[in-house]
Amino acid sequence: MADFHLAQVNIGRILATLDGPVLADFVAHLPEINALADGAPGFVWRLVDEGGADSTGLRPDDHDDMLLINLAVWESIQALKDFTYRSDHLKVLSRRREWFERLAEHHLAMWWVPAGHLPTTAEAMQRIALIREHGEGPNAFTFRNPHPAPTPAPLTIS
Repeated sequence: MADFHLAQVNIGRILATLDGPVLADFVAHLPEINALADGAPGFVWRLVDEGGADSTGLRPDDHDDMLLINLAVWESIQALKDFTYRSDHLKVLSRRREWFERLAEHHLAMWWVPAGHLPTTAEAMQRIALIREHGEGPNAFTFRNPHPAPTPAPLTIS
């Protein structure tokens, strides 16, 4: 087992309420896409709300009822990239402008976590804030500027 896994968060502001006609097709695709992620090679975990199916019931910003969060953990950058761009997820991703506002600031961040750690919404939002304030670095990055997993400290024998 790897010492580190990749945490990934993306946030998006929906154009209308989830129960209206504008988001109906997005909502209809969620079970299929979440099942695809859950079964994808390298998938570890994703955040879900109390309903247990997805995270659409969660709001990462108490002052913004239209902001959704997607938070997941993957074994590697390549596993996440394969799911994102080389699976049926891409068909839904390509339609995101039908359902989400174009955000001017970073809305995605990735970072390495010790294997077994499940990041919180607060931790994920801190990574979004970090990349917005300081740009990409080893503590918050994107596919454009990926950083390798930390190297575990070597064992010392005394």
